Parts: sequence; structure tokens; C-alpha cells
Amino acid sequence: MKTQILIAALFFSGFASAQQSKDTLKVKDIEAVNIKKQVFKKQSDRFIYDVASSPIAKGTNSFNLLKQTPMLSSIDGKSLKIMGKSDVVIYINNKKTNMDSQALIEMLKGTPSEEIQKIEVITVPGSEFQVESNEGVINIVMKKKKSDGYNGTIKMNNEQGYYNNPSAGASFNLRKGKVSVNSNFNMGSWTDRERYTLSNGDATFRNESFGSNADPNKYYGGNINIDYEINPKQSLGFTYNMRYNKSFNSILDVTNWRNGILYNRTVNTEDAQTRNHSFNLNYEIKTDTLGSKLTSNASYLWFNRDKMSTNESFPLNNDQKNKYSALQQSVPQIINNFAGNIDYLKKTAAGNTWLMGISYNHTNTDNDTRQDNIINGIPEVDIYQTNHFIYKERILGAYITYERKLNEKLSGKIGTRFEMTRSSGDILGKDSFDRNYNNLLPYLNINYAINSDHNISYTFSSRIKRPRFWELNPSRTYFTPDNYTQNNPFILASKHYNQEISYMFKNAFFANLSFSYVQDASNQMPLQGTITGPKKDEEGNIIVDENGNPVIETTRFLRYIRTNYGNNKQLGLTLGMNKPWFKEIWTTNYSVNFGYSMYNGTITKDPTSVPDAGYTEALEPYVIDIKNFSMSANINNTIRLSSKKDWFLGVNYYYGSKVKIESGTLGVRQSFDISLKKIIGEWTIVAEVYDLFNQNYNKINGVQPNGSYNNVINFGYSRLLNLGVTYNFGNQKLKKAREIKSANDAVKSRT
Repeated sequence: MKTQILIAALFFSGFASAQQSKDTLKVKDIEAVNIKKQVFKKQSDRFIYDVASSPIAKGTNSFNLLKQTPMLSSIDGKSLKIMGKSDVVIYINNKKTNMDSQALIEMLKGTPSEEIQKIEVITVPGSEFQVESNEGVINIVMKKKKSDGYNGTIKMNNEQGYYNNPSAGASFNLRKGKVSVNSNFNMGSWTDRERYTLSNGDATFRNESFGSNADPNKYYGGNINIDYEINPKQSLGFTYNMRYNKSFNSILDVTNWRNGILYNRTVNTEDAQTRNHSFNLNYEIKTDTLGSKLTSNASYLWFNRDKMSTNESFPLNNDQKNKYSALQQSVPQIINNFAGNIDYLKKTAAGNTWLMGISYNHTNTDNDTRQDNIINGIPEVDIYQTNHFIYKERILGAYITYERKLNEKLSGKIGTRFEMTRSSGDILGKDSFDRNYNNLLPYLNINYAINSDHNISYTFSSRIKRPRFWELNPSRTYFTPDNYTQNNPFILASKHYNQEISYMFKNAFFANLSFSYVQDASNQMPLQGTITGPKKDEEGNIIVDENGNPVIETTRFLRYIRTNYGNNKQLGLTLGMNKPWFKEIWTTNYSVNFGYSMYNGTITKDPTSVPDAGYTEALEPYVIDIKNFSMSANINNTIRLSSKKDWFLGVNYYYGSKVKIESGTLGVRQSFDISLKKIIGEWTIVAEVYDLFNQNYNKINGVQPNGSYNNVINFGYSRLLNLGVTYNFGNQKLKKAREIKSANDAVKSRT
């Protein structure tokens, strides 16, 4: 309670200070200058943060700058969130980025903040954006100063957590006449360390597991973007992105107890490699002097992940029923995607804008999973868990959007997106299915600028969320032999309806009221049950009694499976402010999010379950009936320590209250971060500590009406000390090549 009172006091004290009357003409003149700068403002369907006018956008990188942007947050240094949204999609100059999430974060950390003109936060994207479900968009607008020459950045980081994780990156930009080249490269190593505490069961049975995981990774990646100006009206662009990640000898070591008695130890060893290559060819022609243009893209994506693992269980007591067991898996996945799109932007002399386009995506995935039970040191294929899954998906999309400014105060945007999806899955020799559906997805935005101090808008949007390709592959990932995740090829796409009312006061204070409704909602659920059938010995032979009859035994399982469960509704209110104080010595970015969620559904069967011959499976119904209030807050402070603007102190705090989700109640999460930055010419030195008090970890307690429970504590050693050095060289006013949207952007987020 004290934490919530402190957050409220910090937030509303700033709001009250802004309301104080100012009587002198001198102060009013200063106010007029601040309004003209409009560091933070609401425009049409988006919030705009004018970085060039902000005192904190000096000598840092783009990722740190995004963390300081109103409505945005990051509590792990590895991802970005829009408060109240499930996920974000990054655009650069209105073009969707063309790389995987880890490579994108490394690119942002290596891009100097001085290259950014403004950041646009679009909480409910329009029909022209290739996004899914409840995703928001962050559009980074780069500065456009044109001159020949070159520039670049070299960056080195060293991150100390449980392990030491070094990394380095470099970017190089060249402009000569009609040709522009942008490139970046990054590499490093990082090792995840996590500690687990698991317990599940009911009034008659209790299973507990304690252990840890060490996952070493080495990676390198980069991209190159070449842009050629054929003539003042036509441009041709080519983009190539790649990333390689190797994780060998990842070890999960868990000790298991049953009903308070030491049972066994499970060790899972995994080797995995991921390769990602994508190409995009872009052509753009300007059709008039008002800004109208026709853009076309042709893209190809190749994604490959190979995973080999061995899972061994060793008995730790003298119970003869508890024997050594082992299995090994090979889970490769190959994704090939071909895509193309044509977009046309038409602007009229009256200020109206038409956006229209058509796109096509063709995706093939190949998942050849093999699982062997190791008996007496010899692998024997498990026919029930070995499968070859082929999934094909074709999506034809078309959209049209009309945007008009009716007068100086009122503007609007209306559009729709049509998507025709044809997909099929084939588990060779076992099962097959077709998923064919059409969706019409309308969009509406109305914005009213009451006066220079007040702005209000309403937005409605509908979207489809398709399952990620790895979620469809019918394979298991084992924690213990009876505790594992199970992918589901039969999961359905869900439909999302989003509404939002936004209000902004004096370009500093904002309120955002949102409501979302989801049909055929899905998530990963902890399903418990029993399997009954003949008992087998270590060699796999059925054990019989003295009469020659099979000995029947019942074993329990805990299976995490991603599946559809029903519908959910979420109501959210975000209050925030972004304001400098004391002649921009102290800059504050505060936001508080209140949420009320309603989840309803019941899972009575596992659609992926195929018990061995002679065995029966009983699944305990999983009931979801949640009505829940939650709260989170993000408090960012930047303090300039010197008049030369070369020393900066950052003090940030995140708080998330308890919140009920589909799998249980997620406990309180907190993170206190502090940073110190020094600018020396073209050099920037940063020291940062994330989650100083190690309070940002997951603790989930789930209890069902029938008394069964599942509790998870996942502690990831989130406290990190990061030391970074960045050097910028060359002509820093050099204009980059065009950032080009790839035709297969929507597919990349699902790999």
C-alpha cells in the first residue's frame, strides 16, 4: 500500500504544480515558447515525442531514448512495451523493421540518439499497418539532413549479471551522389541463468521440483541497406538481414520430490542453432509534387532452427518403482516465406490522403521431429511423439484508408483491411486439417483539437492474431518426464476488437482509456491429469503379476499446452505526464496504468493427446473465471548534473501489482534502475544498473475450483551492471538510405 501511495504522490504532485497560476508577463512569454516547441503532443492517431526538442536526447543510444519516451517502458533492457499493450512493432520512417527482435534491440542500442528527429507511439494502428491482435506501433522518424560523406558508430558493452556477457557492434553509413549504403553488425555472448521452484498436485498428491538452468549463447548478425536514386522521382532499394545464434550445452538440472519424499533428479542437455536470412527488393516512384507515391516490394525469408536434446532421470531413493529413464529429441524447423506487396499513397491539394494496397504471403514450414526412448543405451523410436509436420499458409490482404482534415480542429481517418487466409497442416501418416477463413477488419479514428491546450480522440480497430509457427509444431519440450510443454497444431486464430479514447492536456499530461474484446482467446495453460495403463520395466517390457495379467499403474502429468479457451475482456486507463522542470535540469516521464480484466472459458480436453495403445488419459477440467483489478507504474527521471550538459543521472522505477492471468496469479514485480552518463566529444560512457534490488521475477500461484494447484517461481537473476562505450565518427549529419518495408514483415514476428 505504501508503494501505491508513493506513486500517486509523485504523479499528482507534478500535475498540481502544472495547475498553479502564473501572473507575470515574463512567465507567460516563457510558456508560449514551451508550447511552440511541443516536445510531446497528440496528433491524429498517435502520440508524438519531438526528440530534437528534448533535453534528454543527447549522448545516448536509441534504445535508451525509447525507454524514456512517454507511454513506453522496458524493465529488462531487452524489450520494449507500450503500457497496456501485449506487444510492440518497430517501424523506422513509417517502414516496418526487417529483422528479428534481438537483432533489432542490438541495432537500436548501437544507433546514436542524435540521429532521431521524433518518436511516434501509435497505440491503435490503422489498416495500413501490418500488425496483429493488440499490438501497438513505435515509429522512429530519423533526421533528414542530406550531404555526401560517411559516418559510423562503434559500441562496446560489458554486462555483469550472474555471468559476464560482453558484446560489441558497429554501424557504417555512406552517401555518394545517388547511392546510399547503411550497414550494421553486432556480435556477443550471453548466458541466461534461471532458478526454478515448481509445485503442483491436489489434496491427495504433491509434486515439487527445484532446480536451475544455464543457457550459454553466442551470436552475430547484421544488415545492409542499399538505396539507388534512379532519378528525382524513382528509387530502387535492396535490403539483406541475417542473424545466427548458437546455444550449445544448455543444461537444466532439477531435483524432484513426491509427497515429501525425495524422488529423482532430471538433467536436460540441449544444443540449438538458429539461422535467419531475409532479402527484400523495393521500388518507389513519386507520382506528383504533393507527396503521392507508389511502392512495391518483393521479399524472401529463410528461417532454420535445429535443436537436439537429451533428457535423463536418475532415481534418488530405494523405491524399486523408480527407475532410470532417458529420451532424446531432434526438433528441426525450416520456414520459407515468399511475399510481395504494392502500396499507393495519394495526397490531394485539399489535404486529403488515400492509402491503399494489396499484399500476398506464401509460407511453408517443415518440422521433422524425432523422439527416441533410450533403453539399455539403445535409442528406440517413440512412434507417438515422432512426427513430420508440414504446414502451409497463404494470406491475401488488401486495405484502403481515407484520411481527411475537416477543419483546423477536427480530423478523421477511416479504413478497412480484408484478409483471406488459406492454411493446411499435415502430420504425415497421422492427421491433416485445413483452416480457411476470411476477415474484414474495419478501422476508425476521430481527432478533435479543442484548443491549444486540449486534444481528444477516439479510435476503433479490429485485428487477427495467428499462432506463431513454433506453437503449431506438435512437439514437446521436457522439464521432467511428466512435466513438459506441448505445442498444438490445431490452435485457432483469435479476433481482437480494440477501442480507445485519448486525451492530452498542455502537451504534457495525457489520459488513455481503452477496451479490448478477444474471441477465441488462447494462452499456454497448465493442464493436469493421469495416464492409466500397463506398467513397463526399464527395457520397455510390460510387467505381469503371478497370474500373467499386466500390472496396471496410474501416473500423473503436468502439461503446459497453448490452446484456445474462450473469450476475454480488458479495460485499461493510463495516466501520464512528460515534463521538464527547473530550466530542463530535471525531466520527468511518469505513467500509471490501471486495468480490469475478465477471462472466461473451460478446457476439458487436450486436442493433441494420442495415448499409447492400451492406455487411457483423464484430464482434469481447467476452469478460467477471472475478474481482476491491477495496477502498474513507470517513473523515469533524468537529471542534468552539469551546466555543460555532459553529465546525466537517470533514476527509474517500475512497479507491477499482483494480477490474475489465465494460468494463475502473478505476484508483485518491481525494478529500480539507475544510470550515469558522461559525454566527452564524440565519446559516450554509460554505467547502468538494472533491477538493483533483484525484485523483477515471476511468481505464479494457480488454484482450480476442484482443489488442484500449480505454482511456479522463475527467478532470472535480473540485477545487471552494464558498462558501455560508444564512439561516433564521420559526418553526423549524413542522411541515411531509405528505410524500406519488407513484404514479409508480418511473417517475421511469428518465427
